[in-house]
Amino acid sequence: MAREFSRNQRLGNEVLRTLNELLLFETKDPRLQGVSLTAVDLARDLSVARVYFSILNPEDTPEPVLEALQRASGFLRSKLGSAIKIRHVPELRFIHDDSAAEGARISELIDSALQADKRD
Repeated sequence: MAREFSRNQRLGNEVLRTLNELLLFETKDPRLQGVSLTAVDLARDLSVARVYFSILNPEDTPEPVLEALQRASGFLRSKLGSAIKIRHVPELRFIHDDSAAEGARISELIDSALQADKRD
């Protein structure tokens, strides 16, 4: 019988949970306030973790947050290594997740289409 979740998925979920806790309680950079990590994709060999983040306000630019995350990656990686017992801690690569902004844009398009239908 096949497993329901692969090792990569289980470890990715654990990395995501731990990194969110570290961002919330351990980091002091004000640029990281209101940042939420949304997903983690681990490479097959577990050497690289692509960490997707979103910002509380979708209109804000993600560059300062990305820079702060990159500066904190060594700290986060060392804390991650002590929290999760794995042989090699993956390299953290941060990517902006703009799905919240895209969802807001689609919602606005739907609302404008509905209002156009009501006028016609």
